[in-house]
Amino acid sequence: MRGLLAFAALFVAVLAKDTFEGHQVLRIIPKDDVQLSLIKELEEMAEFELDFWRGVTNAGTPVDVRVPFHGLHSVKMYLKSQDIEFSIMIEDLQLMLDEEQEKMASAARVAMPRTTDSYDYANYHTLSDIYSFQDMLVAENPNMVSKIVIGQSYEGRPLNVLKFSTGGTNRPAIWIDTGIHSREWVTQASGTWFAKKIVTDYGQDPALTAILDKMDIFLEIVTNPDGYQYTHTSNRMWRKTRKPNPYSSCVGVDPNRNWDAGFGGPGASSNPCSETYFGPSPHSESEVKSIVDFVKSHNNIKAFISIHSYSQMLLYPYGYTTLAAPDKTELHNLAKKAITDLASLYGTRYKYGSIIDTIYQASGGTIDWTYNQGIKYSYTFELRDTGYYGFVLPASQIIPTAKETWLALMAIMDHTFKNPY
Repeated sequence: MRGLLAFAALFVAVLAKDTFEGHQVLRIIPKDDVQLSLIKELEEMAEFELDFWRGVTNAGTPVDVRVPFHGLHSVKMYLKSQDIEFSIMIEDLQLMLDEEQEKMASAARVAMPRTTDSYDYANYHTLSDIYSFQDMLVAENPNMVSKIVIGQSYEGRPLNVLKFSTGGTNRPAIWIDTGIHSREWVTQASGTWFAKKIVTDYGQDPALTAILDKMDIFLEIVTNPDGYQYTHTSNRMWRKTRKPNPYSSCVGVDPNRNWDAGFGGPGASSNPCSETYFGPSPHSESEVKSIVDFVKSHNNIKAFISIHSYSQMLLYPYGYTTLAAPDKTELHNLAKKAITDLASLYGTRYKYGSIIDTIYQASGGTIDWTYNQGIKYSYTFELRDTGYYGFVLPASQIIPTAKETWLALMAIMDHTFKNPY
């Protein structure tokens, strides 16, 4: 019965969703700074309702943009008239979303498992499913896992954090979060897999066992629950929070531009309709403020890892300034070790480096703030892929993505454990 109800709810949600029929994702490659400025001008043309999946960075670096059907002809004509190279990455976005929904609907017909052993890690899940998974994991592992509610989202949902601990108070800790951008579904799915991996490997994997014998791990799987719920019920491509903006019909703030680290600077937008809108003030979003308060009150977090998708990158501070982080050499070498370990499983290639040098200038970002708070090992992952699927990574890639990412996470966590500061 539960499976039938879940399927019915999913069917109703599909009917209510925004459609992306005929929307294409274009890959644009600017050859020089002139073309970069022309693409930036295109970004400001609100009438086209463009959604930049990979933003404007440097000449020669791809820019991925979702173009609604009504603007396709005009955008392509503009690019051609300026001799700007582009190709079609996704021919019809809605077709990919339909396939994703069909797979979820098929999985929803199966009753929700009663244990985490039978949880379907190879499929995407709703918010309620993930919340149920968290409760099951805590119930099955009461001596290791507890659930902490660090706050509430704007719409009143709990901001759940799983604490993995073998005892003691205020021990040195490692923080991992996934899903701060709601449409990046492979991150929440990977976070669920990580949670199960931690309880499975403790006592079996010497490196993880040594870490948990001395340190705690905190894992926030759904960092932006309002946005994640909205991606399932209304708009699969939703990125931001869901708090209304005063004097604007546009909703939400980019929670990775809302931190008090270069807040409001280049690489973030003052336009409430922008996907990178930084918000009315630093930490204005409860989803951000709750983490800020937790980090400050704990005061013993040694590594902070925020996991995004896509682009296949491992990044460290800074994003808001060209100044090198004081610990850049160590952070760089550790990133190299982490992506080497990651590639050892399937050969997946990652870029690595500081945010501003590797991807683009971005102000108000999570790990710039945590690094400035004294958390040396502050990293951001951008998981699979490099654009062929973008934010619609097939569910068949969830477990391979999580497995290879885990190797990189272990490299960072092990280094943190062996290099206290």
